[in-house]
Amino acid sequence: MCFALDGGVWLHRHRIDDEPMAHLVSADKERLLALGRELGLRPAWLQYKPLKDPRTGERVPAWHWDVWGARLETLHLGRQGGLRDD
Repeated sequence: MCFALDGGVWLHRHRIDDEPMAHLVSADKERLLALGRELGLRPAWLQYKPLKDPRTGERVPAWHWDVWGARLETLHLGRQGGLRDD
């Protein structure tokens, strides 16, 4: 998460109703919007969710995309660079 709070893009995987899903998370909104254009994500889908920085305990503005299905498969195939997945 610290990587995302420092402006990187973090691929946070999870499941909803047993379906694989991920969040692409960053404190850098412009970077996420640029990635969204590459993935065909609509800007209106970008969600604002401040995150608590574990280093300071303070809330930091952050945004995320919900990604699943074919778009998630594209990420898993490594077609998008510069993501941190952990």
